[in-house]
Amino acid sequence: MRIILLRHAESLGNVDELAYTRIPDHALPLTEAGREQAREAGPVLKDLLNGEKVAVYVSPYQRTKETLRLLDLDSACERIVPEPRLREQDWGNLQDPLDQEVQKQRRHEFGHFFYRLPFGESGADVDDRVAAFLSELNSAGDGHPETTLIVSHGLTIRLLCRRLFGWSVELFESLSNPDTCEVRVLERTAAGWALDRPFEQWRASPDGQVQGPFAQPGPVRE
Repeated sequence: MRIILLRHAESLGNVDELAYTRIPDHALPLTEAGREQAREAGPVLKDLLNGEKVAVYVSPYQRTKETLRLLDLDSACERIVPEPRLREQDWGNLQDPLDQEVQKQRRHEFGHFFYRLPFGESGADVDDRVAAFLSELNSAGDGHPETTLIVSHGLTIRLLCRRLFGWSVELFESLSNPDTCEVRVLERTAAGWALDRPFEQWRASPDGQVQGPFAQPGPVRE
């Protein structure tokens, strides 16, 4: 099995954080630069697929659906499934700009995994729904394509990898999101899952774990 992970292209929320105060998170559109990013990513993904059929699971948010549409992969898609479990961490409804900054600071101090937003989710909640999705994907029958494309969000993608590789919470919290429209490829080999390249670490992991050039199943090697 192979899983291709794609973060959505640049959205309005990536360039204007106040957009979250006037537009629901799920309805934020791509910017024009983001649309161009998605168009440019299409040929890259087609090269990766090399004629294979792919099962696509996409977060139902506007920015992920728009990214998928602009990839122009319809002819390669065996199925396209809107998957709510792959949505972004829920921060609540329209956000108050002052409280938004307070919550970000508290989340940073408390930890991105366990801090529960007052009207939304914790990272642990996202981790739980990602685990349920992966369990279902792992039990898919023989008719399921060998390659899966997941179009989702930065934190959700990191948590999906955390689940597959058994990363510690501390290591997860030390990793940066992939860039918008950035691709990661996961391959399941006889030895387990392997990641084509690591996520950048923005700080040292407090538990001493570091991410090697290829993430391995089980404990992350030093």
